[in-house]
Amino acid sequence: MKTIDSRFLEDLSSAAKTNPRRRQHHNLHDTLDEPCQRLLIAMEPGSYLQPHRHQLFPKPELFIALRGMIAVLLFSDTGDVTNAYALSYTGGILGFEVPPGVWHTAVSLEEGSSFLEVKPSPFKPIPAEDKAPWAPAEGAPGSGGYLETISAQARSLCGI
Repeated sequence: MKTIDSRFLEDLSSAAKTNPRRRQHHNLHDTLDEPCQRLLIAMEPGSYLQPHRHQLFPKPELFIALRGMIAVLLFSDTGDVTNAYALSYTGGILGFEVPPGVWHTAVSLEEGSSFLEVKPSPFKPIPAEDKAPWAPAEGAPGSGGYLETISAQARSLCGI
C-alpha cells in the first residue's frame, strides 16, 4: 500500500529546492519495466527541462496537478509555442495528456508545485532525435534565458 499525503509532498518539494535541477521525483512504480510508470514530481520555478517529444518510442504522458501550479507548453516543429495549459489543483485545468510525438515541456509557475506524471513503460531515456534541436539542452548556455522566455509565454497564454 502506498499513500501520498501533504507531508510527503512537502518533503519532496523541500528536496526539489535543494536540488541543483530545482526538481525532484519519486517513483511510485517499483521497477522500470512495470506496465505503467507513475511518478510524483516536485518542480520549483527555475527548473528547466528541454522541450522534447516521444516519437521514436511513442507514448502519451499524463500530468495531474497536486500542489501549486505548473504549465505544460506545446511547440510547433520549428519551436514556436503553440499553446500552454496552466495546471492547478485549486481548479481550472487539473490535468493534461500530451499525445505521442508532440513537442512539449513543463515549467513551474509557483513555489512548492508538484504533479503526478503517468506514462506507459518501459522507461527509456529521451533519445537525441526527440530532444528539441531549437532549444538549449539542460544546463547549456542560454538555457536560463530560454526558460524565462517560455515561462513568460506560458503566463501570457494562460492569462496569469
